[in-house]
Amino acid sequence: MGSEGTYDDAGAAAIDLLRTAAPVRPDADHLLTSRTGLVIVDVVNGFCTVGAGNLAPVTPNKQIEKMVEEAGRLAKVFCDRNWPVFAFLDTHYPDKPEPPFPPHCIIGSGEENFVPALEWLENDPNVTIRRKDCIDGYLASFEKDGSNVFGEWVAKFQIQTVLVVGICTDYCVLDFASSTLAARNIGRVPPLQDVVIYSEGCATFDLPVEVAMNIKGALAHPQDLMHHMGLYMAKSRGAKIVDRIILE
Repeated sequence: MGSEGTYDDAGAAAIDLLRTAAPVRPDADHLLTSRTGLVIVDVVNGFCTVGAGNLAPVTPNKQIEKMVEEAGRLAKVFCDRNWPVFAFLDTHYPDKPEPPFPPHCIIGSGEENFVPALEWLENDPNVTIRRKDCIDGYLASFEKDGSNVFGEWVAKFQIQTVLVVGICTDYCVLDFASSTLAARNIGRVPPLQDVVIYSEGCATFDLPVEVAMNIKGALAHPQDLMHHMGLYMAKSRGAKIVDRIILE
């Protein structure tokens, strides 16, 4: 993946045009309560730590750094209050590829583990960890008997709202939000009512067009643009998008 999202004047103008044509207007500030559960999506070394793997940033990236900081801050708020936290960790076996992506987050590589700033979550009793081997965390929560670990977590703590942070905004965050909302709509995750995505606590990767052109099969992925589109698509599926969090 690339590093900092950089654009020439024409590229910046195109992004501004998109934001005007397809704006993502934040919903009302989200008030945290004990009926809110925090969901942390894939804040692992393989996606966030510089040089950690095929899908990690190659140089420091401000959007990813801020996401990690906000995820850690909110996790601390929840755990200090003994509120429930659910963390997905992207984890793969070496003999089970995930096309179209190159090998990443392979078990035993270290890529599949929390970034250093969140390692403390592994031992916190308020945190449920689910290692997932596909983009969509809701689908990855199904067991062979048909039960769903995420759905059981929602029911156990009687969660009405999930607050979502993590990476990538337009991949794993979007897919998890979309599937969870679909499940809500057919009564599969009671008593869940809302999926709220905290925009400042999400990030995606940057792969400029000039870099993608030299990688066989790669698609350009301008960071700011795709972060915006991920939020836009999630909102179109029924998620609430907020840029401020308030404690009760």
